[in-house]
Parts: sequence; C-alpha cells; structure tokens
Amino acid sequence: MSETISAPTLQGLPLSDVYHGMKARNVKDSTERLTAAHVVIAGCGGLGTNIAIALTRIGVGHLTLIDFDSVELSNLNRQQFKLSQVGMPKVVAMKQNLQEFNPFVTIDTVQTEVTRDNIPDLFKDADIICEAFDNPAAKALLLDTVSDVFPDKPLVMGTGMAGVHSANTVTTKHPRPNLYIAGDGESKGAEGLMAPRVMVAAGHEANMITQLILGIHDL
Repeated sequence: MSETISAPTLQGLPLSDVYHGMKARNVKDSTERLTAAHVVIAGCGGLGTNIAIALTRIGVGHLTLIDFDSVELSNLNRQQFKLSQVGMPKVVAMKQNLQEFNPFVTIDTVQTEVTRDNIPDLFKDADIICEAFDNPAAKALLLDTVSDVFPDKPLVMGTGMAGVHSANTVTTKHPRPNLYIAGDGESKGAEGLMAPRVMVAAGHEANMITQLILGIHDL
C-alpha cells in the first residue's frame, strides 16, 4: 500500500499559503529583489535589532548578524530582546526572535568583535553593509575600512539618536556615493538611549536599505 505524503504546513496552513500571505501587503514587484538581497548588520543593539526585525518582516532573503556581546538587563529598554534571553549571546537570541517573525529568511550569525583585520572576510558577501554600533570608535573603524576595502558597497550608518529630543530631527543624509547616515548627527549616548528615538533612527536605516535593494539610490 502506498503511503500518502502530506504537503508541509506551518501553523496548520500550507507553506506556500503562509509565504504568499506574508507578502500580500508588500510594495508591488518588490518580493523577488528583497528575497535575493544579502544584508550584513554589524551590531545587535538598539539599532541592529530593530533594523533586523524590519528587514525580516518584509522578507529580505539573507541577513548576517554580527555582535560579540551578550544580552544584559540594561539592553531591554530599547533592544528587541526578551527578559528570558538575558545572558544569551545577542546574535543567538536575535536569530531566535527573527525566525518567529519570518521562517523564510536565511539568518547567519557571527559572534565576534569587528576589527580592521576581519572586515574583509565578514563583509565580502554583503550586498549592503549596515552599521549599528553604539560605540563611536567602532563606527569610525568600520567607515574607514569599508571605504578602503569595499568602496562600491553601500554602507548605511546611524549616528545621533540619544535622549528624548524631537524625532523630527532624525533624518537620512547622503554625504557621498555609497554612504548613507541616519540620525540627528548631534545627540550623544551619554545622555541616555531609549526605545522611541532609537527606533526612529533604526527605521530610517531600514528604510534606506530597502530603497537601495529596490534600486533607489537618491534620497
């Protein structure tokens, strides 16, 4: 007697129905380009976790998350982790969360500190590089090295999203070819970082990355 093989399901629905249902409200003709894209996100903090969620939800096909740190209680006021994940490596916890949002995205994780020496290897396969550090020195290091090693790869960065200042001062700038910077450019992390303003800046970065994937290079 032949055995009937059932089609795979997710949440009781056929996989194809889930996949296409999740794309139903995306911008027309965006799915294929989003699915083909590989974005490497350097940093899984307030910026990186919010950016990763936005890109995962719209179906960017391949994300690589890079961070050396573990989840701490102080992260929870702005970073997209759960209390139950305190103590876990950030990249592991974030992958766990992202897979619940969209199981059709490939998510690679690298638990390491970004250095001048490993940048060529870490970012060689990226279509777009996303900077999401909270350390100014790390931001400068990535900018300088990527500009030298990968001058033709788009780099999307964030700077200035601290405090409770007006969200209207957070903008995206295009200071030179292949470089996009989101934030107010002024507020410093020393005054405190909280979810609302960090999420605004992260939204700017995620939106710029989406535009670049879809072939929109000018602001």
